[in-house]
Amino acid sequence: MSSVLQARVELASLPQADAKAFRADLAARLSAGQRLVTLYARRDGDEALVTAVLQQPDGALAVTRATMSAAQGYHELTSDFPALHCFEREMHEQAGLRVAGHPWLKPVRFEGQDQAAMNAYPWYRVKGKEVHEVAVGPIHAGVIEPGSFRFMCHGEQVQHLEIHLGYQHRGVEARLLGKDPRTLTPLVETIAGDTTIAHAWASVAGLETLADVAPGAESQRLRAVMLELERVGMHLAGLSGLAADIGHVQGSTSYGRLRTTAINTSMRLCGSRFGRGAVRPGGVRVDASPERWAELKKNVALLRADLEPINELFTSARTVRHRLAGVGVLSTAQAQALGVVGLAARASGLPLDARRHGGGLWQAAPIEPVTRADGDCQARAHVRLGELDASLAWLARLADDAPPAAAAPLKLGALAPRQLVVSVVEGWRGEVVHALETGPAGELLHYKVQDPSLRNWMGLAIAVRRNEISDFPICNKSFDLSYCGNDL
Repeated sequence: MSSVLQARVELASLPQADAKAFRADLAARLSAGQRLVTLYARRDGDEALVTAVLQQPDGALAVTRATMSAAQGYHELTSDFPALHCFEREMHEQAGLRVAGHPWLKPVRFEGQDQAAMNAYPWYRVKGKEVHEVAVGPIHAGVIEPGSFRFMCHGEQVQHLEIHLGYQHRGVEARLLGKDPRTLTPLVETIAGDTTIAHAWASVAGLETLADVAPGAESQRLRAVMLELERVGMHLAGLSGLAADIGHVQGSTSYGRLRTTAINTSMRLCGSRFGRGAVRPGGVRVDASPERWAELKKNVALLRADLEPINELFTSARTVRHRLAGVGVLSTAQAQALGVVGLAARASGLPLDARRHGGGLWQAAPIEPVTRADGDCQARAHVRLGELDASLAWLARLADDAPPAAAAPLKLGALAPRQLVVSVVEGWRGEVVHALETGPAGELLHYKVQDPSLRNWMGLAIAVRRNEISDFPICNKSFDLSYCGNDL
């Protein structure tokens, strides 16, 4: 049984509504408590095929589809359901679908357009004699990826922040259609380099389902080990950066040092500190020899032992509490309305975690979501600390067992024709979504990729309001979003 939350649909059996019926059905589902996972469109001549994937209260995924005139489109739903804003903007940009009345119909990435058009981006303005603007980016100091931030401030207080991205757009989804889908994993691993395992697992899970191949339990186990090591490494990196931003030197240096242990453990298992090469269609390429398994067990024990004192020092420091508590608050209602996912959602009291609804290993050895209710920078830091403890405890339990037997990846044959498979993997930042659709000969007809950053950037923009502009770096690091994951 796969450990990935999935939906597989035979396209011939999927009803295709018209625009009016689709809009009414989607609004009814959202009003009834179903949660939107993704919404995207594909252009087919003058028509647009619009697909919605929703998560039902029991965790299962449901898929609906509509065919509509791209020129006529449908009337927006963002005003009633703000979580749709980025999806409706993206459909307008990618498929030329008219979304009438949308309140914020601005490009997400400037796809297929001259990049110089980005200079004419229509920034929102806050009017007032005492309001001033602060423009940051697109080029930032150090190794931070490019992105533009426009702050509208009254004195030192931020009244509005608009985030304009797209500078890292590489045409990922189009590139994924350019070769044999069974050879795509090395490219998928570069979609967002800090989320290598999550993106790779979501991708290969879709391919395996389409090819009717089911890797064994040991392969699922090793994929989960690599996923949790990725989570540990990136949470340590984020905590190190957050501690540096508030001048907590002990936390910055200690979390940074321990991150090296985590990513070097990944390197010893698969040859890459970022996990590249570990997950492949049909299985894994992970060295699970007794020697490497003993290293995993030793390093996990080291991380748990060394984290305990530094966590206590970090969370008890008055300077840390003073800088993080009450800063960058995103309430539960705001997070839910905006469709925020991952650690940012859990820090605002929403227990969203795809591992809760995955099968296989996550049912046999579950990891309970770590949540906080305050929704501030401190809550997001504490969620990361709690997830570190949970992942390391889980890894320690698995490492106590005998190492899994090595097995070569299974070979994938032809993909089933006219199918749609949606795979959701809980990466360290949030849910990673890959949707693969095949044509009449089993060819890959459409490949939709969604990094959690697409949904969470607006959450950051809202959380910064009514805060001092000097608090923005802390808020930004507490969300820890990906530029390239958004830009694709």
